[in-house]
Amino acid sequence: MNPKLSDRVNEMATSATLAMAAKARSLKEEGVSIIGLSLGEPDFTVPEFVKEAAIKAIEADYHSYSPVDGYAELKKAIAHKFKRDNNLVYSPDQIVVSTGAKQSLANLAQVLLNPGDEVILPAPYWVSYADIAKVAGGVPVEIKTSIATDFKITPEDLRHAITPKTKMMIYSSPCNPSGSVYSKEELRALADVLVNHPDIIIVSDEIYEHINFSGSHFSMAEFEDMYDRTVTVNGVSKAFSMTGWRIGYIGGPSYIARACNKMQGQVTSGANCIAQIATVKALETPPSAIQYMVDAFKERRTLILSLLADIPGFKTNVPEGAFYVFPDISYYIGRTLKGQKISSAGDFALFLLEHAGVATVTGEAFGDPDCIRISYAASENDIKEAMKRIKEALAEATH
Repeated sequence: MNPKLSDRVNEMATSATLAMAAKARSLKEEGVSIIGLSLGEPDFTVPEFVKEAAIKAIEADYHSYSPVDGYAELKKAIAHKFKRDNNLVYSPDQIVVSTGAKQSLANLAQVLLNPGDEVILPAPYWVSYADIAKVAGGVPVEIKTSIATDFKITPEDLRHAITPKTKMMIYSSPCNPSGSVYSKEELRALADVLVNHPDIIIVSDEIYEHINFSGSHFSMAEFEDMYDRTVTVNGVSKAFSMTGWRIGYIGGPSYIARACNKMQGQVTSGANCIAQIATVKALETPPSAIQYMVDAFKERRTLILSLLADIPGFKTNVPEGAFYVFPDISYYIGRTLKGQKISSAGDFALFLLEHAGVATVTGEAFGDPDCIRISYAASENDIKEAMKRIKEALAEATH
């Protein structure tokens, strides 16, 4: 900790996914062979129709500051997407476009949380939820889950976590890191608890909506009695492989959208103008246009699960969405591998990096100290080689 820096930044955790990616890059620069399975970034190129829309935007001289909350034509496309894909009706004054879904989440925390407000986080959860809440003065309240419950919370879990200080609940479905997908019936059961606590705002992170193998996706805001209390967060980074384009958006109550617009106006202003116009085309295009990516991810899921099943000490669920597996590796915690004491999932992830040349992410960063996250947003060859390396490194270390 540096006393010249604010307590806020000194107490903030470094993103575990970005930290592992940086360490992996450093080793690669030293000539070490590393297979990166830590970042949640599709390995597909951006669809041609999106690239063409961006080129046309440049040729049409889109180069000026954009409206803080997004171009009207993009907000119209977002409203169309919400209606088409989610049966949600949002007017332009309920939509805010941001520099990625991460900024959308940060905006929400800043405009809704006061110091001491509690934020319920079903664990495992995306690495940044907790610190986004903390920076805004919020207090994360984790609800633990396990493979036995497919990493999903129950209504009873939720009921016990709510206190008079609870202000917000953030969850993702499909979930990063577990890949779990909440069904309509499961969300209704949670909503039946939440309706008794009208001051709690629900933030539904649906960035992996289209990378979904369950056959259906349901949004909490589709329930009439939850619509006015739910903010739906989405973006184009995952489904359209547009991670570096940095476009995210929300749909929610107009008073929350106005507040996010106000906050964003003092921080970043409007999102990239070219990326916004390209996103119009992305969202106007039927989801069937990106089905080839989803099909490939599903095949890779089958591949990595079959390979992990052949590695002793790994327990997995069957993720129904996103592009991660979240194996329980508690079998190795407390053991010594090649002279290295494995006291945590973080130690295990470092062992795999150093002795297998495979970059993963510790589950501790996601609120689960017994697991690691492995991304299968990689080629089949990389997945096969990575699992081979892990199996060999562990076999050598345990014999």
